[in-house]
Formats: sequence, structure tokens, C-alpha cells
Amino acid sequence: MGRAVLLLVATMLAAASMLAPAPARAAEYDRYLNLPLINRDAAHGTGGLHPDLPTDVPTLGRLLGQARKAGVAPTSYKALLAQYWLATATTEAGIDLKSWNPRKGAQANRSILIKSYRYYEDFQLSHRELQWAGMGGQVGADFGGGLVDFELFSMPFDVKEIGLAANAVVKAVMDAGGPALRNFLPKGLLALADGGAKINGDDLHYILGMIMVMQRNIFSDLMPMHAAYVDKGLPALAEMRDAGLFDDEIYRAWENVASKNPDRIAAGNARLLRREQGEVIKEQWDQVRNYRGKVGAAVTYLSTVAGSPSVAGVKPPRALDPVVLYSSTPDGKRLKLTTPLPDWDWSVYPERWKYISGQLLPKYKFMVNHRWPQLRAALQVPYERQFESHRPIMNIPQILYSMAEQIRVEVVK
Repeated sequence: MGRAVLLLVATMLAAASMLAPAPARAAEYDRYLNLPLINRDAAHGTGGLHPDLPTDVPTLGRLLGQARKAGVAPTSYKALLAQYWLATATTEAGIDLKSWNPRKGAQANRSILIKSYRYYEDFQLSHRELQWAGMGGQVGADFGGGLVDFELFSMPFDVKEIGLAANAVVKAVMDAGGPALRNFLPKGLLALADGGAKINGDDLHYILGMIMVMQRNIFSDLMPMHAAYVDKGLPALAEMRDAGLFDDEIYRAWENVASKNPDRIAAGNARLLRREQGEVIKEQWDQVRNYRGKVGAAVTYLSTVAGSPSVAGVKPPRALDPVVLYSSTPDGKRLKLTTPLPDWDWSVYPERWKYISGQLLPKYKFMVNHRWPQLRAALQVPYERQFESHRPIMNIPQILYSMAEQIRVEVVK
């Protein structure tokens, strides 16, 4: 009897185990939920936003679709969503996200610079409201060409010679007006005079790498938003906001961009530009300027002197708030000398934003609203040609003429 009961119990347990549901199998997307965006700042590594994330659009799209269908909160699939739109943007631009390493330098990333800024300009050409992209693409030719030339200078350390030249300028000013005039010269020029000769190859490699990191960080932050806007409209941007990739203010900026109202469009693009300069890369410019004593400040000031944006009507940085010196002639006349040297530094955010908001934004808005055929023709030039023609080394005579025209000596009371 006891054996029969035991046999019956065993049979019932076996049947129950067969009827019980199998343990739930983890969904394919589970391992990608709640991942930190550890490489959102490209200073931390190569590739996508997290090393565990796929980088191909079809796989990311499938995983994202599964997470949405399962009702997962957008904040939990934030990394998947960000990687999906970043991979979409890089794929459309022709850039391999997995191997994109800004630390390799400007020449090694030359094709990426050209492809990324071509992508910017194509957005403007196909969507007139995307003014941030058009302006970024135009300025990118100056920026990217400048980086290639900067790397060219770094090979034989020619920046040392520029430092010695800056030292000669400071000495000439002091010889002409007395030692007290040194206190009226911009800190950047003094840093270039004092620290220029100390710059070595490692310094230039670090600084160039940081600037290339900034270029990728801007792309990685703003271009996925543009890809989402063009592909899926404001609902896609609302999902990015809900996931925590940006806040309500940036979403409202996109609502302005989509408004079809010229003033609101300009305001929305201006907010995107302020995000770029004041949030995405602000701290990295500070790191570069503060690098190794006066070495970083010497390089950032030199970039301010050499910069020449190609947006029509925009003054070069050196022409805005130039250094003004006062002296006296032997017969007692007071002289005012306006120099071709900027009294500010591009790497300092408040000074940079003053230039951008006073020059780039209004001049570009004017081109979009009143000179669209001219602007469109400029944007349609093959980007390889834009890139090469705006390299500083190709424009030395124009830069020198511009500087010469800026020098003025006036007799003042």
C-alpha cells in the first residue's frame, strides 16, 4: 500500500512539472536596457555610446522595436534609442561608427570631416528650416581645414617660431610705448609669447585630439536629432526627450524649428547652437585653454587670430573687439593704434557666444531669408573643394591683407 501511494505521488509530481510553465526566457533586448552612455563624450573611447551596443541600424531598430512593443519605459531603452539614431546619422553620412576614433588626428579623419559636414549641408539644402546644420556645414570647412593645417604645423613644431614672433611683437610694443603697455595686451598674446616656445609635439597631439573629440561630440549630439526630425518628425524627438536624451527646452527649440515661422525657426536654431557651444563642448574648450600652464592658452589664442569664417558678411574673430593701444608722440599728440589682434579668446564661452550671436547667427539668418539662391549655390559646391579652399594655408595672402586693413593709427584728443 505504501509503495502504491509513493508511486502515485511521484506520478502526480511528474505530471505537475510537465504542466508548469517553463522559466521565462530573457528578451533579446534585455541586456541593452539601462546601459550608461559611457562614450557619449568621445574623449572616453572609440565606437558607439557603449561598447556592448550593436552599431548596425537594422539590429538596433529590431531591438528598439521589441522594447517599445513590450511597453518598456523610454528611460530604460535610452541607450538603444540614442545609438539607433546615432548609427542612422553616421550610416547616412557614410561614416563607420564602430571605427570612428577622433584621437587619430585630422589627416586620418579627413574623410570623416568632409562626410560629416557634407551631411550637415545636405540637411540645409533639403530642409530650409535646418539652419544650424547649414551654418555648421559652412563653418566646418574653415574648422576642418584649420585642423589639417594645425596638424601640418605640428610636425616640425613650427608653432615654436610663432611663439618667438609673438614675443617679438610684445617687445616691439614695449619698446615703442614703455613696459606699462604690456598690461594692455590680451592674455592670449602674452601666453603665446611666454609659452609658445615651450610647445612640443605631445602638446599639439593632445590639443588636436581634444578638438577632434569636440567635433565628434557635436555630431553625436545634434545630428541624431536632425536624422530623427527628418525621418519621423517631432514624435521621434518627443521620444528622445522622454528617454532623457535632452530636456523640454530643447524639444521646444525643435518645435520652433518646425513652426514655419521665420523668427521662431531662427530662435530654435539659435538654441541648438547654444547647446552645441555652451553645453556639449564648453568644458572641453576650457580644458584645452588651461592645458599645461600657458601652452593651451597660446594655442587657443592663435586659433582666434587665424580664424576666418566663410559665412557671407561675417567678420573674422580678430576684427571683433581688437586690441587698441594708446601712445604719445614727441610733440605731445595722443595716438590710438587699432591692431589686427583680438582682445579675446575663442575658447572662452561668453566671449565665443558674443561673437556667434552678434556675427554668425544674424548674418546666416539674413542669407537664408534674403539670399537663399546665393547660399544654396555655396552649399552645393562639392565639399572636398570647400574644405581645401578654406584651409588657412591656402588663404595666407587674404588673411594678411585683412590684418593690414584692420591696422589704424588715429590722433585722439
